[in-house]
Amino acid sequence: MSAADLPIHLRIPLGEGLRFGPGKADLLTRIRETGSVSAAAAAMGMSYRRAWSLVAEANRAFRAPLVELSRGGEGGGGARLTKEGEAVLASYRALESLLLSEGAAYIAAIRDRADMSGRK
Repeated sequence: MSAADLPIHLRIPLGEGLRFGPGKADLLTRIRETGSVSAAAAAMGMSYRRAWSLVAEANRAFRAPLVELSRGGEGGGGARLTKEGEAVLASYRALESLLLSEGAAYIAAIRDRADMSGRK
């Protein structure tokens, strides 16, 4: 399930204005699937520059990089999740799942009280 399918958007503050949320999680997932930052960005409809910026920000935010990049050459460059990247992504997805299953009643209670008409 992607973040776009979720009824919530979980963002975890990491300090110094950095956070880990659905955009970075989806980007990591696509990098894992494609082996490429540019292919992951294209699959998400995201600019190449934005994807590289998010990867750099994620790599700086944690004690160890989440994505390992290899330079282009004869076989082309590539990207893969590191052990740390796999662990962070797995923890984030597990927390999303927990919130959706265990927190469904609380999410519904909050939404039931919301004015969804858009009027103020």
